[in-house]
Amino acid sequence: MLLSIDEKAAKWFTSEFEVNTVRMFPQYAGFGEKHKGFTLAFSAEAPSNIGFTKEINGINFYVEGNDVWFFEDTETCLSYNDEINEIQISFKEK
Repeated sequence: MLLSIDEKAAKWFTSEFEVNTVRMFPQYAGFGEKHKGFTLAFSAEAPSNIGFTKEINGINFYVEGNDVWFFEDTETCLSYNDEINEIQISFKEK
């Protein structure tokens, strides 16, 4: 499981969440690029059972143990898109 977050994306999280801990998790949405029916979601909450964590620019991004399946065999890439002023998510299969 790999996670890459560019510096602009990390700054976006700082301004949007105003916290230093961000949970990444699959959310049922009826569509999805990696897993049909699921999309990547974010929440500002304290971890209870960390399955993966990565610190970038002072922000701790983590995935709970029961959500690791969504990220397996994939590099999840978060970048900031200047044109739409939003986070852009892409998945690269290993």
